[in-house]
Amino acid sequence: MRALLLVNPKATSTNRRSRDVLIRALGAAVELTVEETRYRGHAAVLAGTAGAKGFDAVAVLGGDGTVNEVANGLMAGEARPKLIIIPGGSANVLARALGLPNHPIEATGAVLEALRDGRHRTISLGHATWDLDETLGDGGGLAAEIAGASDVSGPRRRAGGGSRYFTFCAGLGYDAEVIRAVEGLRSAGYRASPTLYVNTALRHYFMTDRRHPAMTLHRPRLADERGIFLAIVSNTAPWTYIGNRPVNPTPWAGFDTGLDLIGLQRLGLPAMLGLVRQIVGERAGLPAGKHLVQAHDEAEFTLSAERPVAFQLDGDYLGERERVVFRSIPDALQVLV
Repeated sequence: MRALLLVNPKATSTNRRSRDVLIRALGAAVELTVEETRYRGHAAVLAGTAGAKGFDAVAVLGGDGTVNEVANGLMAGEARPKLIIIPGGSANVLARALGLPNHPIEATGAVLEALRDGRHRTISLGHATWDLDETLGDGGGLAAEIAGASDVSGPRRRAGGGSRYFTFCAGLGYDAEVIRAVEGLRSAGYRASPTLYVNTALRHYFMTDRRHPAMTLHRPRLADERGIFLAIVSNTAPWTYIGNRPVNPTPWAGFDTGLDLIGLQRLGLPAMLGLVRQIVGERAGLPAGKHLVQAHDEAEFTLSAERPVAFQLDGDYLGERERVVFRSIPDALQVLV
């Protein structure tokens, strides 16, 4: 097997020594080519051409953002190699949702076992298209879009629009506002950690608009659900982790079903605390409450907003949007696990 290993040199949970160890281990099992990513979107570009270059698998050592780039690159390519994930970030939600160990060396051992046994899993992806009135043509081009290219193949889109796949979650509203604030802190030199996210979420709660909900959920053949402050879209469960504790607002979500959603129509302190109590921990069940909007196993739906609201995919802040169409893409990628 020929494999391309994409390494994010800024991955938060690895160092040069551990990277060398896992590279040697993988190199003993496959014909391995190693590339370091140099800029945002580089992983998508490299993954997008891997199939055409004859690689059977693309391995990624990095966090959820780098894994998202690789997934988008694979989906944009004509040939689609298998995906290998070696967690190197602070949360590693997709890797953990697939049952991989959170430590990169231990995860490499699990991947080597999967290689030896010829074991893989086919997973769905989510897809988001935003701020569009129409799409002209058909095709991909996502890797070039992520890399910031001005001339991309595939659909010709109106100015201001775009699209992207996501592996585990998307969000509009408060959670995306928190991610935006955390990205600003990381740019200032703060290290990503569960503590940074929790403290930022607590501080930002008192700054967000808790009185004027902006969003509406539109689903085919169902009445619109209005007055939504915060919307979380899930392709799997859990949604994220606080250290080793899963946070699970959509526990029925999975790679074998469509997309799930939870929306909050109240953002007051009692409603937020009540939700947190229901979704944190191993035994979290389906949240209950009259102020919740919930959807399960949906093929497609749209979230619109009366004003621009913060938007994120797989923990990557993507600006403010007024309309996002979400679709489930079944049987999208094969992952060695």
